[in-house]
Amino acid sequence: MKTPIVYLIGAGPGDPWLITVRGLRCLRKADVVIYDHLVHPRLLRQARPDAERIDVGPAAPESLEQEAICYLIAEKAREGKVVARLKWGDPYVFDRGGEEALFLHEQGVHFEVIPGIPGAVGIPAYAGIPLTYPGGGNTVTFVRGHEAGHSKAPRVDWASLQKLGGTMVCYCGSKQLPGILDSMLSHDWPPTDAAALVSNGTLPEQETVQGTLGELANMARETGFKDPAMLIVGRVTALREHLRWFDARPLFGKRIVVTRPREQAADLVESLEQLGATVIEAPTIRIVPPEDFAPLDEACANVGQYDWVVFTSANGVDYFFERMQAGPTDVRAFAGVKLCAIGPGTAERLAQHGLKVDLVPPEFRAEAVVAALRATGDLAGKSFLLPRADIARELLADELRQSGGMVTEVTAYRTVPVEIGRDGEPDIYRMLLDRKVDVLTFTSASTVRNFVRLYGVEPVADLLQPVVIASIGPVTAEAAQQSGIHTTIVPAEYTIPGLVRAIVEHFERA
Repeated sequence: MKTPIVYLIGAGPGDPWLITVRGLRCLRKADVVIYDHLVHPRLLRQARPDAERIDVGPAAPESLEQEAICYLIAEKAREGKVVARLKWGDPYVFDRGGEEALFLHEQGVHFEVIPGIPGAVGIPAYAGIPLTYPGGGNTVTFVRGHEAGHSKAPRVDWASLQKLGGTMVCYCGSKQLPGILDSMLSHDWPPTDAAALVSNGTLPEQETVQGTLGELANMARETGFKDPAMLIVGRVTALREHLRWFDARPLFGKRIVVTRPREQAADLVESLEQLGATVIEAPTIRIVPPEDFAPLDEACANVGQYDWVVFTSANGVDYFFERMQAGPTDVRAFAGVKLCAIGPGTAERLAQHGLKVDLVPPEFRAEAVVAALRATGDLAGKSFLLPRADIARELLADELRQSGGMVTEVTAYRTVPVEIGRDGEPDIYRMLLDRKVDVLTFTSASTVRNFVRLYGVEPVADLLQPVVIASIGPVTAEAAQQSGIHTTIVPAEYTIPGLVRAIVEHFERA
């Protein structure tokens, strides 16, 4: 029997992967996740699919007062639940985690505090600013830039802080920033002191403004700042031009739409984000099982009777082996059967099942598969099994039959269109209208067709004219061209890593 407990977890300052290993483990076993609105949505996906998710905090759709949040946390624990309370930054650094912990103690609810990376530590690091450095002073001061959640400037002895020297880091709301800067200048802080202002820290939208205190104060008064920010004051800010790394990555600031099914998009999304891109996930299709498992089950049971099994995607591998494990056979049935995989990703997925591939064509398209198979010998009389999508191209099967092969096609999975307008999904149409998309990626012909189906042939052709279109291969690019969409990027290697490299190379040339 599990023991109810509340984990007060520091989620870090934005980047979903700045959570600690301990925090991630506790999140994954929670029955209920109560989270600050600023916690990254991708981090929430690490929770169990059946976990209850409750958004709280000032920016939540239905925000709760702190007392109500405390009662909610305790109530869920009393129901016998394991509760993960995800806090932005660290629970005990300028947060209400101390109040929540004390309330749980008074209520007799068992809890554990899992520290996180405070925003005052993580955000300067992502901006390329070390908080300490030889010659940069002997103190680091953290200042809360608001009073108990109100919009007024903090009550701080700015004159005494100025005498400390070193580095000061202040959490600033956009409303408090002008008053904070003016207060500092009016209490003997030299207007020539080096400073930096970082908004959306550790996220792909991060923006850093460097200057002197006087320059930042003038900017705050004249133009204002829309987003909350971290104000860093001290000689260490001058090191940013030498130590910046996060916003110096090749795709930083580029907004890239990924239309691949969410279940398959993790590698592409992570690769693009590691290179600095802001990734908008907008899947146009979902991968689902076949309507009738009987043909696939029969193929699994009789797989040893074939000379070749040709897997054209990792999806085909996954669904084939899922059904094989549910039936009477296992991988031993492949003894004597040769395996062909289109692409290294498909071959790698087969390797995860303990199977080595006999053939990976040099090009990852049907025409190259047939040529590679013909190079192995006469195909006449050979039997081929093709487990693949319900809408796969007929070219591969037709060419094999023309070569004398006996081909069995079986639906391993289906692709079904995604409907737009679902809750939580990005408004891609509006983003395209507002010119807020730099690159749109297509990873299959079906993603193209369903994108066009969702938004219409004529609107799509117009909306995508200023957008860089990246297609994973010539088949996908041809499907796009048939809908009036011009592909800008086609990688030499028709794989996800090849697509990512081609996008980087495009912008490096530009």
